[in-house]
Amino acid sequence: MGSLNKVARIVRVAGFVNCNNDFVDQPKVVNGASDLLVEVFGEQGRHARIAVGANTLPLGAAVEVEILAEVKG
Repeated sequence: MGSLNKVARIVRVAGFVNCNNDFVDQPKVVNGASDLLVEVFGEQGRHARIAVGANTLPLGAAVEVEILAEVKG
């Protein structure tokens, strides 16, 4: 892509939080990624989102974030 200036908008963010079965604040954890995207891209950073818990993530990661973005021509 070469530059963040080519991002037309953020479409969707999926956040996966490494947690125990009784943890229910996954949306609060993923808020950090959502807030950052809105801060960087303004209104084009607003997006649909999911936040789910997982008992384990690759390489022992605490959080995994997937971002789907629309790119300008």
